Amino acid sequence: MLCYLLTLACVRKGSLWGVVVSFTKEEAAILEPFFTNLDKDVFALRNLPEVVKGALFARYSRSEKSLRRVLLDEFIKKPEMGFKQIVRLQTDSGVDQIVAIQKAEEFYERVLIGFGDDSVAELGGAHLAVENISNIATKVIEDARIGICPLEKSTRYVYFDQKPNGRYMYYRDKDVMESRFADLYIETMDMLFDTYSSFIEPMKKFLMERFPNEGMSERAYASTIRAKTCDVIRVVLPVGTLTNAGLFGNGRAFEYLLTKMYAHPMREMRDLAAVMQEELRKVIPPFVGRCNDEKHGKPQQAFLRDKWDTIAKLSQDMLAGVKPDNKERLTLVDYDKDAELKVVAAVLYPMSHLHMSQIRKKVADMSNAERRKIIAAYVAGRTNRRHKPGRAFENVYYTFDILGDYGIYRDMQRHRIITQERQWVTTKHGYDIPVEIEEAGLASKFKEAMNVADAAFEKIAPAMPLQAQYIVPMGYRFRWYITMNLREAYHLCELRSCMQGHPTYRKLAQDMYKKIQEVHPTLVEGMKFVDMNDYSLERKEAEKRIDKKMEEVKRKYGYGGQTK
Repeated sequence: MLCYLLTLACVRKGSLWGVVVSFTKEEAAILEPFFTNLDKDVFALRNLPEVVKGALFARYSRSEKSLRRVLLDEFIKKPEMGFKQIVRLQTDSGVDQIVAIQKAEEFYERVLIGFGDDSVAELGGAHLAVENISNIATKVIEDARIGICPLEKSTRYVYFDQKPNGRYMYYRDKDVMESRFADLYIETMDMLFDTYSSFIEPMKKFLMERFPNEGMSERAYASTIRAKTCDVIRVVLPVGTLTNAGLFGNGRAFEYLLTKMYAHPMREMRDLAAVMQEELRKVIPPFVGRCNDEKHGKPQQAFLRDKWDTIAKLSQDMLAGVKPDNKERLTLVDYDKDAELKVVAAVLYPMSHLHMSQIRKKVADMSNAERRKIIAAYVAGRTNRRHKPGRAFENVYYTFDILGDYGIYRDMQRHRIITQERQWVTTKHGYDIPVEIEEAGLASKFKEAMNVADAAFEKIAPAMPLQAQYIVPMGYRFRWYITMNLREAYHLCELRSCMQGHPTYRKLAQDMYKKIQEVHPTLVEGMKFVDMNDYSLERKEAEKRIDKKMEEVKRKYGYGGQTK
């Protein structure tokens, strides 16, 4: 796979690399396809397989030569490296792909043994499309916070009423399909999708009557109504709904993700891991080779499985008989009692030469007004939410326990800086009825569908608790916790309370802000861009801005962007 390496190669001034190395005309002709320039100190790599990029940087870190000279002298000009076959420079365009993959693996192992380590795998990556997987599977994949960048098909802009090959788009788990629950599962899932599909037109009609078009383009108005319709009725979709995800990640992150998926107790994850590894081996073969091998992968999988089984049993034994307390949807479970002291000390630390303990002692003797002055100066000048506060705010943490629906969780999980763990999806905590479903006269049919799903879940869960999750509609509540630092709280609360956000997670972001404000009012005085308003058509202004941008593109290039 040919793709740019996002990392720029920089020449170190004041060293042997202080002057760009010159090349002969012949050498320049060889190197030109692989670099964005041959005469500057900063350049990007291109047209190189991921394995070569990683190995090249590994060698680069242990050589006195420039990166371009390393590629030329130690990779291209050495036949034993197999560079030509890997990069496919040879005139014979019909070279066997299997041979190229084998050469790439040999190449990587040679480099790794000679002058590299496991971190080499972080210097090469791949784009991977994963389609027709359950919403549960996407959450397992997206739990990989570092090294993997995911984008997922949205329930906000896409209707899920299609029937490819005559079947609704939900996951048919092999274990369930081979069990006595197969018929019940299919009947329940079909019923949920029938209900969802039947809600589309009446909900659109209701919303258009409630919110007639006032000054919007037809495109913007149609997109706004579509988004609102999807927002309201997604609560009926089960978490087993099929979706697509696009991933970009480095080799090391993919290897660990696949290892965890191979160890997962659900069959979908294990089957998916095998398919993902098979495809990744075609583009970054060495980087994902160990996730299921006998020396590294399988022992790691055994460790993860044993931990899962042990903690599951301990949890059942130790917590047996305790009934859930559902009085609060959002609880601030824990926060730092010395938050101001820690933040102020961290603000002052980089500009001094003192020990942190000395600065904290000094801050402890300050008046409240003095500490407030320092905090205010630290966040002064923020004119929009993209003006992030500094790292001093990372010294203070908050832990929230959340009882919310699966749709909220899907959006909150996208904040990868936070620490979060979710419980199994269940129907035992009940559901909320969106006010629009009530007002559109669809409440009775909605309740019936949710209750049928609950009954099916109760039948399947005792025998297959993990697989029973697939059948739970997204509108049912379940629990997860979030631990985040103050800097991330600024980002989350300001971003997720924006007008265009889904109303359920907007409410959660607003409530988080209020909880933090109650315990640390001074620290959130700079959190000026939390939107505490309610909106009826969340996407309205965003769609108007898209219209303006499309007009700008049309004026600039002579054509406009297209959106459905």
